[in-house]
Amino acid sequence: VQLVESGGGLVQPGGSLRLSCAGSGFPFSSYTMRWYRQAPGKERELVAAIASAGGSTNYADSVKGRFTISRDNPKNTVYLQMNSLKPEDTAVYYCNVLRWSVNYWGQGTQVTVSS
Repeated sequence: VQLVESGGGLVQPGGSLRLSCAGSGFPFSSYTMRWYRQAPGKERELVAAIASAGGSTNYADSVKGRFTISRDNPKNTVYLQMNSLKPEDTAVYYCNVLRWSVNYWGQGTQVTVSS
């Protein structure tokens, strides 16, 4: 299993970013995909999840109405569209899949929201 995130960067408050995560080595379309984040000195937290067929999503309360998770199964890719970004969204964002009771993680992509 390999997960590769991209799309992070520095953005001003109120701005937008789109993160991507390309998966390989497993049947991508059969698995729920998740985005987590970890800010300095804090525990890793679940941001959003999307079911295998993409019909069901859920979000942390802190990002509801601002972030949208989506997936393109033919491309083996999951996305996180982040709008109205706040300084408190600053973190390393990780893509995740749970397969056969094992959590797999990407290398993470840094998102920094600052003026």
